[in-house]
Amino acid sequence: LRWAAYIHPEGIPPSDKRPSNYIVVLVNMHRAKKEFFAYDVGASVENILLVSWSYGIGGCWIESIDRKSLKEILKVPSHIRIDSVIALGYRDETPKIERFKNSVRYWKDKKGVLHVPKRELKDILHFDYYKG
Repeated sequence: LRWAAYIHPEGIPPSDKRPSNYIVVLVNMHRAKKEFFAYDVGASVENILLVSWSYGIGGCWIESIDRKSLKEILKVPSHIRIDSVIALGYRDETPKIERFKNSVRYWKDKKGVLHVPKRELKDILHFDYYKG
């Protein structure tokens, strides 16, 4: 995994604080419809994360991964695509949500608190017509 690139190396959790479980999301490219599999992956991952939260387990969907090494380690056949990894575990911190200001770049402050920019609902949800 490539941990928290925007705050590297501070984003690398110490070994005793790393997630306790990982789910490697795979796509069988012989069976997947190339124009639709991203939707299937997104819906599946989101459902896994929502169910995890309902049990008090935190999760993070990670796409910044070393697919080649994972394929070798897990002996994944060539027709199977490693899409992403879901890291699961009990949360060690509570990030502070910041108003989005032209960048999704997150950061840690001097006290080690993670700040994560998010768009407001009014900026992404439109009723009746697009108001962009």
